[in-house]
Amino acid sequence: MRATLDFLLHDWLRVESLTARARFADHSRETFAAVLDTCERIAREKFAPANRTADLEEPRFDGEKVILPASTHAASRAYVESGMLAAAQDAALGGMQLPCVVEMAANSFFAKAGVGLGGHMLTSGNANLLMAHGTPTQQRVFAHQEFAGRFFGTMCLSEPQAGSSLSDIATRAEPDGEGADGDPLGPRYRLRGHKMWISNGDHELAENIVHLVLAKIPGPDGRLVPGVRGISLFIVPKWLVDEQGALTGERNDVALAGLNHKLGYRGIPNTLLNFGEGRYPVRGAAGAIGYRVGAPGEGLKGMFHMMNEARIAVGLGAVMLGAAGYEASLDYARGRPQGRPTGPAGKDARQPQVPIIRHADVRRMLLAQKSYVEGGLALALYCARLVDEQHTGDAQAAKDAALLLEMLTPVAKSWPSEWCLEANSLAIQVHGGYGYTRDYPVEQHWRDNRLNMIHEGTHGIQALDLLGRKVTMDGGAGLMALARAVNATIERALPDARLQPFASRLAQALQQLGAATKAAWATGVPEEALANAVPYLQAFGHVVIAWMWLEVALASDRDSDAGQGRHAACRFFFRHELPRIDAWLAVVRDRDDTCLTMQEEWF
Repeated sequence: MRATLDFLLHDWLRVESLTARARFADHSRETFAAVLDTCERIAREKFAPANRTADLEEPRFDGEKVILPASTHAASRAYVESGMLAAAQDAALGGMQLPCVVEMAANSFFAKAGVGLGGHMLTSGNANLLMAHGTPTQQRVFAHQEFAGRFFGTMCLSEPQAGSSLSDIATRAEPDGEGADGDPLGPRYRLRGHKMWISNGDHELAENIVHLVLAKIPGPDGRLVPGVRGISLFIVPKWLVDEQGALTGERNDVALAGLNHKLGYRGIPNTLLNFGEGRYPVRGAAGAIGYRVGAPGEGLKGMFHMMNEARIAVGLGAVMLGAAGYEASLDYARGRPQGRPTGPAGKDARQPQVPIIRHADVRRMLLAQKSYVEGGLALALYCARLVDEQHTGDAQAAKDAALLLEMLTPVAKSWPSEWCLEANSLAIQVHGGYGYTRDYPVEQHWRDNRLNMIHEGTHGIQALDLLGRKVTMDGGAGLMALARAVNATIERALPDARLQPFASRLAQALQQLGAATKAAWATGVPEEALANAVPYLQAFGHVVIAWMWLEVALASDRDSDAGQGRHAACRFFFRHELPRIDAWLAVVRDRDDTCLTMQEEWF
């Protein structure tokens, strides 16, 4: 994938042009390449060899600590020592001031080599949240230590009884007595409750673990405020620290209740955590000490900063697992002899077998994988490039980029997690019976990738966000911004005779999408409009990926093998995949009520 990354970064997104901006002035194409080289090497030497070990030797709890394989510790140390936790941060913080798009490209190697190792994405996301919403002291004491790799981070949202319904969380946060408001680390509270599905919730990969916890502050009557407006955000460290970030030796009242055993991502401890149950009384009392981030009742505002960053990262991780399966099945197809070509007289059994890549159906499966993986990668890097524009572009460009990024985030998370999982399924199919065995890596790729459809919000949640909020916000401003960007690509492609049919088809698809959006909301009844939100999300995603492929085709030469391959994948996506939107948008446009009116008793 290195050649594909280099093409997307330089020939398509022109990332070297970012070095003209003050923040990236010390960089060049050579420094970007050096970062990619380093990460590719660490991923190859440390993460890839540890990946299968971590899958087979799952985390275990001995009653005192979580035990992970030595190779996981070595991979994690190598990542920390690379400086990638602070890659995008200011040089004054020990960061590299890398553009987000280069940072994501570099991190893609780790996702591909060993997505179930380390959980470093959560640490950087945790720290970035604190840099955006924490006090200067919280940034210095917690975020800076995370960037340095001393502390690792988590996000604690879900609860056993609430799942994705955050309005129903029951974790309580009560002021911690006299002087609580004046604590230098932030208003101090005692938290009590349970958090489920917490990745990297307990381990010994770092000195400390910084939990970012959503909880509710009781009202004067002692009751929790209903709904999401009652949610606040708290820093709850596993080990308490002083104002300089040094460990005080005090264990906070956060206890590991158990490990969840998932079908994939097995190397990351996935936990049920009990906050404040009294197993580790701290400062003479039960209750986990936490420091509020931001104002009371504004916890989701802060947490969404981390969640949206994680959604794009999950999408990129799904892409790279798809890429790992694609490369494995491509290599297998080139080397596996089976069958013979069919001539006018049928098959001649006297002729030698041919590699299975010579069979059209195997090429179909490989082309599908290529179109999913490289199209998804283009989308992830495009979103990262929007982040750079949002942070370093002029005022209008930054505003436009932020709006477009908000529109694309549900797609950037959900589309790769569905279709790059399908790529992994096809990779197994290419391997035939061998694909189902642990002798080949593709079965693990599929298991790991299956989790990404749930990570950071299911398809249903992303679909409700897209159709229920994003396309209607500000009178449809986001959808119009996307339409302008897609139409600009169409206008560039129309004069090209080879791309003109695809440009015209994309224009038609965009019109279909707009018409379906209006029809869904024609009655103004949310229940009717949102009953088919997932088919809408699927169609929306396919239109976006078709746009990405048209962009990629415009940037590709036609003389090289790589360029020919990209044009073939573009053609495949437009001819084999984009027609799917007709069925998806039909139920949206008609406000089909089949699912809405189905009665429980009829199942």
